[in-house]
Amino acid sequence: MASTACFVIVSKNDIPIYEAEVGIVPKKEDAAHQHQFILHAALDIVQDLAWTTSAMFLKAIDRFNDLVVSVYVTAVIHARLMLLHDSRNDDGIKSFFQEVHELYIKTLMNPLYLPGSRITSSHFDTKVRALARKYL
Repeated sequence: MASTACFVIVSKNDIPIYEAEVGIVPKKEDAAHQHQFILHAALDIVQDLAWTTSAMFLKAIDRFNDLVVSVYVTAVIHARLMLLHDSRNDDGIKSFFQEVHELYIKTLMNPLYLPGSRITSSHFDTKVRALARKYL
């Protein structure tokens, strides 16, 4: 597992609908805020790259010190799955994104879930964290 990893799903309106620190969380209080800031700053790069490629997995699109931002863009829903990490495991990251994307689609098919709203399901959170342990 990556020693530092922050995972976010961002809706098509640039609103984070799910956030999780899935790695070993640093001791510093402001680390979570710094991770959110780095991921938010990378949204402009994602927006530009999404129009230039047909690939869903955009690999490492941005760097900050020793942290790397990897992104997976969904085709129809226009959601962005963003991961801030310090590892170089592209195959594991891609597998993580694909399985979380499948889990996200299952959440979207739930008639009680309003698309674009925050995902508060403890089942979803548990599954994402298990996938992070498995692939990252």
